[in-house]
Formats: sequence, structure tokens, C-alpha cells
Amino acid sequence: DNGPCYQSFAFRTACKRLGLKHIRTKPYTPKTNGKAERFIQTSLREWAYARAYDTSDERAAELPRWLHRYNWHRPHGSIGSKPPISRLGLTGNNLLRLHS
Repeated sequence: DNGPCYQSFAFRTACKRLGLKHIRTKPYTPKTNGKAERFIQTSLREWAYARAYDTSDERAAELPRWLHRYNWHRPHGSIGSKPPISRLGLTGNNLLRLHS
């Protein structure tokens, strides 16, 4: 993203400390921003506001489970109703293929 919070020295320092490379997107370019925007919409609808959580901690605790379902089990229309993990082409002797 190119928002002001991602242009700060604090964000740059945090990325550097974590060994992350911040890649900026071209403003107003749906081709590069579309997938991120769609993911945000889906996460808000299917995780954050899908049910009433009693606390923010409870909502946060649910995020790893939701992300797992999203990446490993939830069919995605843009990739032939397959989950995103299918795009990795895992074959042969790979530990990830043992996932259930």
C-alpha cells in the first residue's frame, strides 16, 4: 500500500528489522491492487464481522483459523474453485502435501 502509515520511518525500520521488502503498488491500478482489496473485503465479511465476538482478543484468536481455511480449504472462483495453496503445485515428497 502507499498510504501515509506505510511511508513512515517507523514502518520502514520495522520492515528492515523483520527482513521484509516493502513493495509499493502503482496508485489507482486495479491490476495490482485488486487482489489485496478483494482479500480485505472477504476477510471483513467472513472473519471480522461474520459473527459477534465478545472481545478483540477473541476475534484475533480466530484469525489464524480463518486464514488456514481461506488458504487451504476455501474454493476461490478466480482459480477454478480451488484453494490458493493449490497454486504452489506441491507434488512428490513435500511435507505440505500431508496437510488434511
